[in-house]
Amino acid sequence: MAKSKGRLRQDRSRTRQAAEGRRGAPESRPAQSSLSPGSEEVTPKLTLVATPIGNLGDISPRSRLALIEADIWVVEDTRISSKLGHVLEVKKPMRVANDHTDDYKLNQILDEIEAGRTAAVLTDGGAPGVSDPGSRLADLAHERGIEVDAIPGPSAPITAIMLSGYYAQRFAFLGFLGRTKGAMRKELAQYVDSPYTLVLFESPHRFRNLLEVTAEVLGFRRYAICREITKLNQQVFRSTLPIIPNEDEVPGKGEFTIVVEGHRRSPQDAEHAKLDFE
Repeated sequence: MAKSKGRLRQDRSRTRQAAEGRRGAPESRPAQSSLSPGSEEVTPKLTLVATPIGNLGDISPRSRLALIEADIWVVEDTRISSKLGHVLEVKKPMRVANDHTDDYKLNQILDEIEAGRTAAVLTDGGAPGVSDPGSRLADLAHERGIEVDAIPGPSAPITAIMLSGYYAQRFAFLGFLGRTKGAMRKELAQYVDSPYTLVLFESPHRFRNLLEVTAEVLGFRRYAICREITKLNQQVFRSTLPIIPNEDEVPGKGEFTIVVEGHRRSPQDAEHAKLDFE
């Protein structure tokens, strides 16, 4: 019994010492994050996001995430981009930036970014900044010190080169040429002796006119018509100028990207050039 009482007094003494030690030590609390669980701090910036050019399965995980996380979308056509949003199950406020948008309105978009928002720039299809106002918006953003990022992905010019089979270590993307034959001739004349493979856009109702002028200016060249790229009815028609396909061979429907092979010198021309250089 005495041993039990002595042991009880020792236990009480240890308990008092432990309590006093806890009162004297600084209070320990679990570290708290300034961010909510699962969130990451997002820096306001402008992100150019490549989107599908025909097949929605081509959107990348990074592009999808950027579009979901952005505060606003900067688009060419709200109707087309709304369809993409429906597929992604995302609805974002949209700002329009197309060929008719002036710098004043573009700077208003950048004002929103400077105020703390993130913006995703997307075109009706493909990589923004190639044949649309995305490049001007990015240029203004750089000038104002706003962070600019880009997420690569589908691109009609690059995909058309891949489909054509033509050598294109050096190529020139000309987009849409002038509407008159005179304007077309003037632009194409720069590439008469150029080894650059050319990539052009044209409407379904005007592509034959473009091929006629191209044959007139550049002469004997191989070319490929890439129609409805990545879509179910994708078509690649290859031939040599001045041969132009009829309606049965290439229907005048859909979106057209035309690849014209660069000037290929004959062995005799190459030898003469070598002698001239020496």
